[in-house]
Amino acid sequence: MTRRNVILDLAAQVIFYPVLVGAVYLLFAGHNQPGGGFVGGLVVGTAITLRYLAGGLAEVRGLTRVRPWTILGLGLLVAAGTAAASLVTGHEALESAVIDVDIAVIGHVETTTALFFDIGVFLLVVGLVLMMFEAFGHDSQDDVT
Repeated sequence: MTRRNVILDLAAQVIFYPVLVGAVYLLFAGHNQPGGGFVGGLVVGTAITLRYLAGGLAEVRGLTRVRPWTILGLGLLVAAGTAAASLVTGHEALESAVIDVDIAVIGHVETTTALFFDIGVFLLVVGLVLMMFEAFGHDSQDDVT
């Protein structure tokens, strides 16, 4: 039976959600500044790793109700759909377009289609990290001592 480290548990609980907020910032700032879906996904991956170190595989499994391969598949679908959408509209693959939308509460929002590709890559990386823990993570319930 393994003992849990109280300091690591507390640090994981305190740091996890601010790191997720930082990752979402990197995701949305990425197509104009350094960052993007890949970097944001890696930051989420480090937060998931911290939760794994603190609580084991059960802690990682408790982070989401959705299976890891579903997240990975959705990310692949969004990224590929973004590439295909530009082909369908008669442009080159992954050619970026500007989208202007007026949202009632927020106001005028201007973004590019590169954001949707970044969201797909973000979901791909997060799903891959979760799948790696599912495949290679050590389940502490298997310990019998």
